[in-house]
Amino acid sequence: MTEHKTGSREDWLAARRELLDAEKEHTRRGDELARQRQRLPWVRIDKDYTFDTDEGSASLADLFRGRSQLLVYHFMLGPDYKAGCPSCSAIADGFDGFAIHLANHDVMLTAVSRAPLTNIQAYKRRMGWSFPWDSSYGSDFNYDFGVSTTEEQQRQGVVDYNFAPVDVKPRLAEDGPVAEFAKTVGTDVATFLREAPGMSAFALEDGVVYHTYSAYARGLDGLWSMYQWLDRAPKGRNETGVWWRRHDEYDAG
Repeated sequence: MTEHKTGSREDWLAARRELLDAEKEHTRRGDELARQRQRLPWVRIDKDYTFDTDEGSASLADLFRGRSQLLVYHFMLGPDYKAGCPSCSAIADGFDGFAIHLANHDVMLTAVSRAPLTNIQAYKRRMGWSFPWDSSYGSDFNYDFGVSTTEEQQRQGVVDYNFAPVDVKPRLAEDGPVAEFAKTVGTDVATFLREAPGMSAFALEDGVVYHTYSAYARGLDGLWSMYQWLDRAPKGRNETGVWWRRHDEYDAG
């Protein structure tokens, strides 16, 4: 027998209508937040970045692939990783479905990682993905946009992440989610922690690229469609630890 509150259909309708008012306010607030994002000042990018792509060597402007807007997902796949971060992989599982729609609305979606292109291509094949995914190996791009840390920075201990100082010294615990994730990507904890998730948006006008927006950490929740569904499930996120896996690592059935 459930321990959750139960009631009649009339009780449910009354509570649901009250919740609907709160949901509508949440939607209106979300619309205003989107407008605030779009009002942020654009920052011109004059630095030259070089990427390795399936089409060859490319500049940041080339990643737009003919569109005027670019969304970059900073995917945690470092040069020493043997596999992509499980969390980034769960987020990216949805990319193929909507990337085609964005591309036909003047928006290019691509992932970027510091791993060499051959490593990226191998992991894409494993996951069965087709969305664009480019390598910034040898470039400052990931460092400049706050998602990668050098070994020297890690030894010093504090870097800016998500617009605030963050302690990036390796957590040497042999258990816990960070150690578990490090093991799944085939690295030690220190190496794993030199990468972090994020997304950045760019605009291209008259041949000039502008940085318009970035988000990190919980700022990526809205991109993780798995959680949007769980937030509407009877038991919500219902988490006691790291439960998700790469989609090819679940038991069949």
